[in-house]
Amino acid sequence: MSRQLTLDLPLREARGRADYLVAPGNAQALAALDAWAGWPGGKAVLVAPEGAGKTHLAHVWAADAGAQVIDAAGLAGADLPDLARTGLAVEDADRARGPGWETALFHLHNLLAERRLPLLVTARQPPRDWGLALPDLASRLQAATLIRLDPPDDTLLRAVMVKQFADRQLAVAPQVIDYLLPRMTRSLAAAREIVAALDARALAEGRPVTRQMAAEWFEGPGLFDDD
Repeated sequence: MSRQLTLDLPLREARGRADYLVAPGNAQALAALDAWAGWPGGKAVLVAPEGAGKTHLAHVWAADAGAQVIDAAGLAGADLPDLARTGLAVEDADRARGPGWETALFHLHNLLAERRLPLLVTARQPPRDWGLALPDLASRLQAATLIRLDPPDDTLLRAVMVKQFADRQLAVAPQVIDYLLPRMTRSLAAAREIVAALDARALAEGRPVTRQMAAEWFEGPGLFDDD
């Protein structure tokens, strides 16, 4: 079969509230973030496993709270008073490394508290498991409201894949997703990458996305578990 030339032009990931799909596994976390005005001390830590959607949820919160989203790894050397002009969502705090970032986050925490602005910190584990070297920062983060986001369930993964296919103008039979769900890695990132891979294959081969195509792709290296 002749193959078509394709251009790798990834879709821009939408992170607004209208694009956030609510399911039983994330509804409680969303409600806790919506109640940000009542957080004790104006701060919270959002904990979720890899691929559960915490970045999207942080952007939803930031839009509602009039806050910025920044990466914890970039705090060292940043202009902290300038950052603290608005509320902040500080992402991936458990992954930040190198000198200075803990001290920067500590001072940023205090600046936001003085200005009565909210702080959301995201991570894969609670603060007690980060190995923080600065006791004052550890105590402040451990006093924050802890919000847990569960891994995506089948309901959410199905909804995400349906939306991703629709965003790419692909009509896919339910049997395709029925085939993929029990085999795929349980993450929203995997769901997006699977859709992108099948879209690219369909475009290159000039045929629709079917269960057969999904099975053919699954037989090769992919994003699936071995079960």
